[in-house]
Amino acid sequence: MARKRPINKAGSQRPRLKERRLSPESPVSIENDILAFLYQHGAPAAITELMAGLAHGQAEKNDLETAIESLIADKLVKKSGKREYSLCKHAPLYEAVLEQNPRGFGFGAHCTSTVDAPALKRDPFISASRMRLARQGDRILIRVHRTRSDERPEASVIKILARGTKRLAGFFIRDRTGCHIVPEDIRFPFTVSVDAGKYTDVGDGEVVIVRIDESDQSYGNVRGEILEILGPADNIDVQMRLVIEKYKIPYEFSEKTGKETAALTDEITPEPGREDLRDILHMTIDGETAQDFDDAIAVIKTKSGFRLYVSIADVSHFVPAESAIDHDAYERGTSIYFPGRVIPMLPEKLSNNLCSLVPDQDRLTLTAILNFDRQGTLKEKRLARSIIRSRQRFTYTTVRKILVDQDKETRNAFKPFLTPLKWAGELARALHQKRRDRGALGFTLPEADIELEEDGRIRSIRRAEHNFAHQVIEEFMLAANEAVAATFTEQQRAILYRIHELPAPDKVEEFSIFAKTLGLQLPKVENSPHWFARVLDLCSGSPKEYIVNNLLLRTMQQARYSPDNVGHFGLAATDYTHFTSPIRRYPDLMVHREVCRLIKLQHDKGTSHRKHFNLKEAGDFLSSRERIAISAEREMTDRLKMIFMEKHIGETFDAVISGVTDSLLFFELLQLFVNGAVAVEDMEGEHFFHEPRQHRLTGEISRKVYQIGNLVRVILVDVDRSRKRINFKLASDKEEIPG
Repeated sequence: MARKRPINKAGSQRPRLKERRLSPESPVSIENDILAFLYQHGAPAAITELMAGLAHGQAEKNDLETAIESLIADKLVKKSGKREYSLCKHAPLYEAVLEQNPRGFGFGAHCTSTVDAPALKRDPFISASRMRLARQGDRILIRVHRTRSDERPEASVIKILARGTKRLAGFFIRDRTGCHIVPEDIRFPFTVSVDAGKYTDVGDGEVVIVRIDESDQSYGNVRGEILEILGPADNIDVQMRLVIEKYKIPYEFSEKTGKETAALTDEITPEPGREDLRDILHMTIDGETAQDFDDAIAVIKTKSGFRLYVSIADVSHFVPAESAIDHDAYERGTSIYFPGRVIPMLPEKLSNNLCSLVPDQDRLTLTAILNFDRQGTLKEKRLARSIIRSRQRFTYTTVRKILVDQDKETRNAFKPFLTPLKWAGELARALHQKRRDRGALGFTLPEADIELEEDGRIRSIRRAEHNFAHQVIEEFMLAANEAVAATFTEQQRAILYRIHELPAPDKVEEFSIFAKTLGLQLPKVENSPHWFARVLDLCSGSPKEYIVNNLLLRTMQQARYSPDNVGHFGLAATDYTHFTSPIRRYPDLMVHREVCRLIKLQHDKGTSHRKHFNLKEAGDFLSSRERIAISAEREMTDRLKMIFMEKHIGETFDAVISGVTDSLLFFELLQLFVNGAVAVEDMEGEHFFHEPRQHRLTGEISRKVYQIGNLVRVILVDVDRSRKRINFKLASDKEEIPG
């Protein structure tokens, strides 16, 4: 058993064991057993096959026949010949993944069926009594019994096809009944008992990793064995492991990957067919804490406009298709960034060394060479395998001081780069205006920047800076991505595009109705980027800007990867792909390999052949990995915020109302970007009516209104880490901020 003791010995919240007990196991129906057998059998079966498959003896044959007759009457099973039975073609049986609620009930997500079952409009609801020992994340077979008036199907679990997990992270609890592990993820509403004699030195409340005994078919409490002791819950590395376990994130590279990485040579030399661009004045511009530098830029002013070089680390040179490194990278899909920590897609030797465009070192790259006129219109594009030497590593702050602040001391320190940076700024402004003119959207949602102490504790939470230097790089990366995508479209090459489909019209209409309650005079509703951009302009700089940006973003569909190019709505682009970050995104690596094939150059390390991808499946998988990464990053940030806020209970904060339901009023603190809520039942003085279409609560007597977007003052009451909630109460009327 591995044991890890983090340095930080800060205390942790002790979970309350009694809150995690489950309802008892529900009865198992013989009809469900028959349905599950026939579904998996996939062919007609005789009574003898059913008896053998269900382990029923001769004495139970009558019960089996009675159950079959009942299923025939319900039109779920039919006779096939004289003595065989099979499922009816449209039997409402589905394979699904269980999304369980801490209160015991759950939903069947990602439903599929092999028997041509009717399509479902919503995920089926599964009550606790119909759960049949299934747990969060299990692959299950469900039977839909009926569909409610709200189009929500109701179902029962008829078989557990595969367990979603065999290991859990949880809190070690020792009491008079023994030693138990309370799962940290409250979607697992049970406890795990472990042998008290083996773990005498584990502290109460410490975080551990436990393996569940699969032979134990108990419901509220199962047996298990501790695999690893992580330590106190307040340690940032322990919190990171909790997120890793929850989302099943691969965080260790395979042994084969380690051997392949160790064998990589540090020698970087020019080779036939690779353009030598080392005389071009490349530079990198990144954040202060950046470790990997996968993009470098250079701008030259020409007689007719500008020439832009966007040079991206040539990861495909070092990572052959079908290699162990490639396999691990694909399974991860993307790097995951936590405050002060990262789970990289590639081993450190690649991401922080061979593929990092550090200053004064030769590096292999792929370069998009783009010629623009003075208005930012692309006139010519070319892609090349190249070798470059970055001349300077800039930070966003330094470039801001040079271009925006005109800071004399900083400018004097970087005199050789002042003119190229000036050109870069001019081109970036032209490209930005060009995108604005075509309707590209510019959402302005502030982000939190969490600063950590050396021991991992949070030093501060503040608004992340986004200045003109960020915009320069964003514009150049967007231009390169579009140019590469357009090249593939013109050449009719199959790749993964980055697509963003139109918002659902009903959501856009719903938003426009709400916007009128905020006093916004919107243009006639159109499902186009220009209309969305106009709305964002109307509220820019106003107190309503945050909430309008937030709500408008919710109307959007998620961007994703697909071989079917339907354009990118948010960027108002007809062709878009991801080319600029192959160190941290696998789709970019796929695009790089196709670029190399497109320019008809062969790598000498096995990348000349196409990896045998089904592009549709790859796009779906990599999109799902991206969503997992986003969820994990968001959860890690929220966890650290909760630990930080525990020190501020009783303090008063300025906040904006970010959501309204009939039971909760949601807030975001203006300075700390921390989310919290006030329970409506705790709002004193009178009863409040919920008006969902207007996103507001209205006082029954005073007619006082709490509407999304209003500014208020709130007092922190408590932090409930187990439920991921930060609870507030409203300050007195005298302390409220005028909306």
